[in-house]
Amino acid sequence: MPLLTRMLNAPLSIDVRRGAIAALGELLADRRIATEGRVAIAVGPGQGDQITEHVRPSLSACEVFHVDGGTVDAAVSLGSKLRAGSYEAVVGIGGGRTIDATKYAATLSGIPMVSVATNLSHDGICSPVASLTHDKGKGSFGVVMPLAMIVDLDYVRAAPERLVRAGIGDVVSNFSAVDDWLLAAEEVGETVDRMALTVARTAGEALLHQPESVESDRFLTVLAESLVLSGMAMSFAGDSRPASGGDHEILHAIDQLYPGTANHGELAGIGAAFCYHLRATRLGVGAERLAEIVACLDRHGLPKGPGDVGLTVEQFTEAVHYAPQTRPGRYTILEHLALDQGEIRKAVEEFVQVHGG
Repeated sequence: MPLLTRMLNAPLSIDVRRGAIAALGELLADRRIATEGRVAIAVGPGQGDQITEHVRPSLSACEVFHVDGGTVDAAVSLGSKLRAGSYEAVVGIGGGRTIDATKYAATLSGIPMVSVATNLSHDGICSPVASLTHDKGKGSFGVVMPLAMIVDLDYVRAAPERLVRAGIGDVVSNFSAVDDWLLAAEEVGETVDRMALTVARTAGEALLHQPESVESDRFLTVLAESLVLSGMAMSFAGDSRPASGGDHEILHAIDQLYPGTANHGELAGIGAAFCYHLRATRLGVGAERLAEIVACLDRHGLPKGPGDVGLTVEQFTEAVHYAPQTRPGRYTILEHLALDQGEIRKAVEEFVQVHGG
């Protein structure tokens, strides 16, 4: 008998709206998450404590742990506490670093994780990947995708504006990742998961053509749901391929060479724009998509080029040259063109001259 269905991992619940945090207690009462109610809460700096106090009346039996940054050490420490307490589930409340550390800790502990995101800076709020710092820089680690997630727009709006906007860059970088995946299929025979590709590209299209801005609840809802779709696309594919191409190679290179330059979403947007510049000028394709992405970044006040985040032409050139080393074995526009450092510098100068930054 032919296989007529495909089993796909997806969260049990996705709640994006104002006041959504009030439903956390009800969500945790779902016996698919915790049968006996032994749930831990992990909070980071910022709004995590405030949210915990807000929901504490309905979560009186929960124990609260503070996560000290988005590091491997912090995640391992939290994982040890979760195992020692025999918890059934853990709720991660905070920004991207806290969510990533909690996902890693939950995976180490073998328990489900509920994500409560306080900003929309990148797709880690619902992805099977955790980006954590360690002794040698920052790395990406495979983890279990959150079993459920909540995005309360009231708390998102209370986050620094830069973090509210940053996720836009991460979503639009899906276009670059998808085109790199298709390029790898054509050039080196890589298998493409068309379902994952479709979900990733749909997330980008939904956001790219939204006429409103981050001041609008409608826009923030689309942004949050697009980030969730990006995470789900990675889960469907079994790796980060549908949302991470040459754009993210550049991002990770900047993180390693010039740590603290900018946040994940901002660098993803710049990386995507530059990769499309390479496609347009070296392959003669993608010029229309480049214009759309640059216009989107500009419309929402996001950096478009290296100068916008304090990098010189020389520094960005070095990052692009180093970028393929961050993902050995991944084939993207960067590996395809295999430009030397002089050729990369020329491309960067062209990019800055045309698009600014």
